Amino acid sequence: MVKTMQPRIIPREEHGISRKQISPNALRTLYRLHDNGFIAYLAGGCVRDLLLERTPKDFDIATNAAPGQIKRLFRNCRLVGRRFRLAHLHFPNEILEVSTFRAAAPPDDEETVSTDHNHHPRHLKDEDGMVLRDNVFGTPEEDALRRDFTINALAYNIADFSVIDYSTGLSDLKQRLIRPIGDPFVRFTEDPVRMIRAVRFAASHDLVIEPVAWKVLYGLSSTITRAAPARLYEEMLKLFVLGSARPVFTLLDASRLLDSLFPGLRKRLLGNGDLREVLQTNLECLDRLSRKGLPPSPALFLAALFGPGLEEEALARHRDGIPHQQALDDTCAVFLEEFCKIVCIPGRVGGQLRRILAFQPLLYRRPPRRPSSLVGRPDFADAMSYLYMMAKTGEKDKSALEWWNLFLSEAPSAIPSELPTDEAPAKRRRKRRRRRRPCAEATV
Repeated sequence: MVKTMQPRIIPREEHGISRKQISPNALRTLYRLHDNGFIAYLAGGCVRDLLLERTPKDFDIATNAAPGQIKRLFRNCRLVGRRFRLAHLHFPNEILEVSTFRAAAPPDDEETVSTDHNHHPRHLKDEDGMVLRDNVFGTPEEDALRRDFTINALAYNIADFSVIDYSTGLSDLKQRLIRPIGDPFVRFTEDPVRMIRAVRFAASHDLVIEPVAWKVLYGLSSTITRAAPARLYEEMLKLFVLGSARPVFTLLDASRLLDSLFPGLRKRLLGNGDLREVLQTNLECLDRLSRKGLPPSPALFLAALFGPGLEEEALARHRDGIPHQQALDDTCAVFLEEFCKIVCIPGRVGGQLRRILAFQPLLYRRPPRRPSSLVGRPDFADAMSYLYMMAKTGEKDKSALEWWNLFLSEAPSAIPSELPTDEAPAKRRRKRRRRRRPCAEATV
């Protein structure tokens, strides 16, 4: 049980959050809840980011209204989730998450797995202590203290525009510390994904994980595989496609989470400094795309991290006499089958990864066949980004990248008439069907 403390309330004139920084949809939702007699807070990461003068990626709302009451207030509401019951408010350009204040976990003797299929407890843990279901409603303070880190236990109260700190979030923000609320061992055991979140926040916000928490995280890193593979996939996207892929990779490696999430990759990295440098350069390229407002696709992230190894293995199969495309297909199939045991990759994303790698021989061909038609393919942009990575790391000849850059600058719309004459695809003459002369008998 987390020890309670008197919350610290920072009035409007003593903090820098302005309503102009908050999503209009979030403001309307907060006001409607407040006008109907409910407590309504902005909570969690959005308050943290506003205090750090960063633009939040989303605005989460916490309230004492029950899910059913929220649904009656908002026609655009959809209730989702079994582990946590949440309300999603659907707006034309945004989905807001509204949650009911939750209480701390009940005593340990009430947290066993039930074998009665007719009984659905509101709070449920497995035998290892991981939370399976959590729908025990509580107070704003209880809700804040059951969150993962102190910097996420902050709230913005729409009633008086104050910021409420139920833990040590404000002081930890000033010290740029990530500190779990309560016992780090218990918090990381309850939800192993919190270890990934700690790494992500440290990398994306330039923070440091508290030494005691880091030691516990290092010791529990192997338990990350207890999280659902589909959930780990969503966390992988947040780690690698939001602009902090390179520092994330460094922290994953140092914490041993990389060993558990990508065991095959970790084995290849041992004693191979060149590969490590290639991967770090690739991840920096992903971060550069994000900073330009062009977040990389999930398939491009997979290609950046695993593409060099997959190409190398496919080439080895090809040398054994297997046609190149078949070798690549087999290599990708084996990789995805093994990878999905830990992190579940959707089939369409796996197909896009294979096509990015299959695209590479077409880009390296001299001269390319029908280059304008290649530009029109759906995976061309990702294939070119991967080509750029390989050229930048020195893994592949830069001449192909230079040719395509010249081609795209001279023919940006990829219209065949604008291509250089020696590269323009020859037009096929349409054969005219010859009319058969009627035989003599037919004219009689």
